[in-house]
Amino acid sequence: MPFGAPADPWIPPNLRLVCLDIDDTLVDFTAACRTALAVLLGRSDLWPLWERITERHTAMVVSGDLDYAAAHLRRTQCFLGELGVVVDTEHASGFETRRKELVRRSWRLFSDVLPCLDWLRAAGVLLAAVTNASGAHQRAKLTDLGLARFFDHVAIAGEIGVAKPDPVMFHSVCATLGCTPEEVAHVGDKLHTDAVGARDAGLAGIWLDRGSCGEREVPEGVHVIDGLDELPQLLVSEFARIGVPAQR
Repeated sequence: MPFGAPADPWIPPNLRLVCLDIDDTLVDFTAACRTALAVLLGRSDLWPLWERITERHTAMVVSGDLDYAAAHLRRTQCFLGELGVVVDTEHASGFETRRKELVRRSWRLFSDVLPCLDWLRAAGVLLAAVTNASGAHQRAKLTDLGLARFFDHVAIAGEIGVAKPDPVMFHSVCATLGCTPEEVAHVGDKLHTDAVGARDAGLAGIWLDRGSCGEREVPEGVHVIDGLDELPQLLVSEFARIGVPAQR
């Protein structure tokens, strides 16, 4: 290029696929689970312990050391054990059955979900739900809440053998739907698991920071929105064209 010649302008890529996390992105999962634990145990301060134990057992599912059913039982036994309650498999199974039923009754969509999904469908993009949680559990949730009809693909970490933020998780979704990473945006509520992981895999990483007070540190190359109502404007500003003709 001759000295002083203007640099080629940046041309934003086309958007062909939007990936969305499920829990606490589309569904107010934390509220439902916290409510269920509080009802079962009569106290509301145990959610951080449940989260830590859940993360540990989810990692064992992804690594192939446990299947989901076994992990859920062992998680319950471990959790109750931390509270000084030792239970056998039968009692752990009963606790887990009651907990799941309470959670299922409490599932609610965030108010911005359906308008956003309707807009994405109208824009012609492909949609994928990408989750680290149990496949059967998540598919039932999508069906119960009327969301299954929106998605072209549901990617489950335990079925793929890797979990977000591993790039393989994101790349497998791209490959399944015939897209390159630069044609894909991923939205999720977890900064590092969702947004940074997607960014590092070559996708547009979007952090959905619900309830933010506005004071936050956002890593370079990560986009941030406070609600899904802000997603359409972000996508239009970051991509040259929203959607391509796609077979449904």
